Amino acid sequence: MTKYREFDTILLYMATLQLVKDRIKKLKEEYDRLRIGKESLLRIIDEAEIAESVYNSNAIENSTLTLKETEKILLEMEVSRDVSLREVFEAKNLARVIEYIRKKSQEEDLSKEMILLLHKMLIENIDENISGRFRKEHEYVRVGTHIATSPEHIERMIEEALIQYSSDNETYFVDKIANFHLYFETIHPFNDGNGRIGRVIINYLLYRLGFPGIIIRDKEKKLYYQGFEEYLDSKATKKAEKIITLALTESLNKRIAYLKGNKIIALTEYAQKLGKPTSAILNAAKRQTIPAFREKGVWKIGV
Repeated sequence: MTKYREFDTILLYMATLQLVKDRIKKLKEEYDRLRIGKESLLRIIDEAEIAESVYNSNAIENSTLTLKETEKILLEMEVSRDVSLREVFEAKNLARVIEYIRKKSQEEDLSKEMILLLHKMLIENIDENISGRFRKEHEYVRVGTHIATSPEHIERMIEEALIQYSSDNETYFVDKIANFHLYFETIHPFNDGNGRIGRVIINYLLYRLGFPGIIIRDKEKKLYYQGFEEYLDSKATKKAEKIITLALTESLNKRIAYLKGNKIIALTEYAQKLGKPTSAILNAAKRQTIPAFREKGVWKIGV
């Protein structure tokens, strides 16, 4: 009986997985159809998301900046409290990297040289001694209880990971990206900036496939780190795949809503219109079973 239950669980998981893949495929087809002649609108959406992307990625790394402070720094406006120069450069540099990869990813595949360039841009004016290079001899780091790869193996392992990614034509693209991200983070090739560069790389790879970028949010940090623990324990990537899948579905839903010219309203208003509890609609949004998306942390939907 137990074996039958396990078999049923596997079948259910596979069926659910296929439904998710089919949904992303359908959304991508709609996105590709609607985007024709509207690249300027997509560029505006991307630009409007930069501050939110910067805030969330830096917050995951324990930056003290709020979203509003991040917006002000990127607009060269004065912030109402004393902010360290390091945090100012962390925000500005990451914004520059995010803008850079949107165009550059259309021109060339991800490479070791590109990763090093992105890191140089990220750490510029913060610590020039470590920017744009992998860790050297005697430079060891740990992530929690995980001791990262020894410096002498980093370059080879990064090159092998890039070859493996580009030559794998069978694995589902989300699974490939999740695996690359987790492997990259376990190597932890830099003295600083590994998480931020790793999340930039996710978007670089998505852009190469014609998808929009995603935002991995600070509110999902717990699940995000659980994904690393899962990978370190068993090389499983399910949690990371879930995070990327939900974020990608949300990103596609947002752009499709704008490309259609829908009226964008708050999810609370949408729930009232439907006469349903806000909590139920919010749960559906989090599961991405309705085409909802977030702007500055507020759930919205196109109608």
